[in-house]
Amino acid sequence: MEAEKLREILSSNIKRERKKLGLTQEKLAEFAELSAQTINDIEGCRMWVSDKTITKLARILHVEVYQLLIPAIPIETQGTGAICRNDLLFNLEDRIIRNIRHQFREAIEHTEYTNLKEQN
Repeated sequence: MEAEKLREILSSNIKRERKKLGLTQEKLAEFAELSAQTINDIEGCRMWVSDKTITKLARILHVEVYQLLIPAIPIETQGTGAICRNDLLFNLEDRIIRNIRHQFREAIEHTEYTNLKEQN
């Protein structure tokens, strides 16, 4: 993959994730301890990021670093408009994590209940 294409993917994904969280470039820059111009340059494909910066941006945007480097492929869904493959993957990952947390909480509650019954 060419460097320019990778930069386009990264900048598009950062911009999309930033907007999903309702963040302005200025607010993202503040959280990342970068200048707003740096965020503007990254999103405008005028600047590449260091490993430290991409890691920091991923953490702030609540995604994994690799997710910022996956090309978004539009998928048409039953006349509701195009969505991105990345969004589908992120939503699936979120649902899996929520499910695991729920099952974990239920297991803890069951264990606590069982322990209380045994004590009485």
